[in-house]
Amino acid sequence: MTLEELAAGTGLTKSYLSKVERGQSVPSIAAALKISRTLDVDVAQLFSDDPEVSTFAVERAADRGTARNHAIAAGMLGKAMSPFIVRPGRQFAAHSHPTHPGQEFVFVHSGTIELNYDGRLVELSAGDCAYFDAATQHKLRQIGDETAVVVVVTSPAPRR
Repeated sequence: MTLEELAAGTGLTKSYLSKVERGQSVPSIAAALKISRTLDVDVAQLFSDDPEVSTFAVERAADRGTARNHAIAAGMLGKAMSPFIVRPGRQFAAHSHPTHPGQEFVFVHSGTIELNYDGRLVELSAGDCAYFDAATQHKLRQIGDETAVVVVVTSPAPRR
């Protein structure tokens, strides 16, 4: 598939997709979901260099690193959910793709974050969670001095 075809299918620019392809930009969760849908691949494949297909995944914290967005079980394909470990920045992300079809679950593992859900600001601390329609604009940011670590799980829209 060409970048032009991928751009047409995702609504993202060829320039942005080229940067993602070359590792110069890390896609937001919403952008990664658009790319994976258009490519008809599991979103985890976008975050993994391991081509092996697996139906079981264990991930050690010590092996994870400190990337801002980290897909969990990246080598496992066919997942019904797409889980991520997210370390929000101190500012709301300025990306232009803060929505995606489906639902999203956010669990604050450590630190404190602010969730901007369609203009409504909600503070969430360690142990707090939120579940919402991901087609509505939403963004996260860290507040306070402690590094925030958040588990974000996205799922496709439920079938009617």
